[in-house]
Amino acid sequence: MRLRHKPWATEEMEKYPSIVIQDPQQYKNKWNQLFGNDNPIYVEVGTGKGRFLTGMGEQHPDINFIGIEKYDSVIISAMERVRDSEQTNVKFLNEDVDGLLDFFGEGEIDRLFINFTDPWPKNRHAKRRLTHENFLTLYQNVLKKDGEIHFKTDNQALFEYSLHSMSTYGMSLQNVSLDLHRSSFEGNIMTEYEEKFSKKGMRIYRLEARYKEQ
Repeated sequence: MRLRHKPWATEEMEKYPSIVIQDPQQYKNKWNQLFGNDNPIYVEVGTGKGRFLTGMGEQHPDINFIGIEKYDSVIISAMERVRDSEQTNVKFLNEDVDGLLDFFGEGEIDRLFINFTDPWPKNRHAKRRLTHENFLTLYQNVLKKDGEIHFKTDNQALFEYSLHSMSTYGMSLQNVSLDLHRSSFEGNIMTEYEEKFSKKGMRIYRLEARYKEQ
């Protein structure tokens, strides 16, 4: 993905600290206080321009959503979506997923979404894939014991890798779809990439994974 540099993005985000949270470390174990309720917390890593998360926020007003995106030139679009819709249950962090443990406490997240992440196709880059075992360990620390990971991609190789990675890690898989848009799954919210790829007739792969109790 080629990113267009937006030198004004950081300054613009700072005008809306209630949408793009500054210094998220201060809210570790306190996100419900920020949202002002005890609703479940769902997090999307690599939220992009925010279409999926804002759509989920509209569909589920009784859930709190947090999107993590490290590129300010991308997350600015997500911020604008929330600003224009005046949603109060969607927030964003302009951070890297590697810092997840700095932002969330143990068992603070109810569900985690990974949508159309970079497949990092070369074997030497496997550790960068967001479904690599190192990331699965990271997610396990912040998800509740019955928390789930929902994963979508257009990349068959990444999907097959993720199936193997999660299974080997000891996770249980359910609702595995090899062609989401031709399945009976209801309530799907598309990302920008998902719409682009599906219009080209490409398959969308999806799964739900849960950590088995030790």
